[in-house]
Amino acid sequence: MVQNVGEPGGGPYWIENEDGSLSLQILESNQINLDDDKQREVFKDATHFNPVDLVIALRDYKGKKFDLTRFRDPSTGFISVKSKDGKELKALELPGLWNGAMAFWNTIFVEVPLITFNPVKTINDLLRIEHQNY
Repeated sequence: MVQNVGEPGGGPYWIENEDGSLSLQILESNQINLDDDKQREVFKDATHFNPVDLVIALRDYKGKKFDLTRFRDPSTGFISVKSKDGKELKALELPGLWNGAMAFWNTIFVEVPLITFNPVKTINDLLRIEHQNY
């Protein structure tokens, strides 16, 4: 995780699973009920952001491949708003590499330096100094 400096996207949160247990998850802002005062406050006070730096073991300690579908929570899909050619579109986003696909992993969040995060969410992001080749 990197320090939250207001970039759009997800961050680390504790969530309550259907069985009442708690787990660490990366949530996107549209997965958080911002109409709920408590959730809005937690979101507003978030100190860290997901820079999409992941270290993942694909095999267990015996070298056997993990069945990654066992670690997915299919109920975590969400609808996001996108645009194409100036038209607003709604997209169903199924659990991806995070956002529910790591629901039952052993998860540890580690802080990394902000300089390691150089997002390109819009064409204008390419104008940032980090993306200039001198």
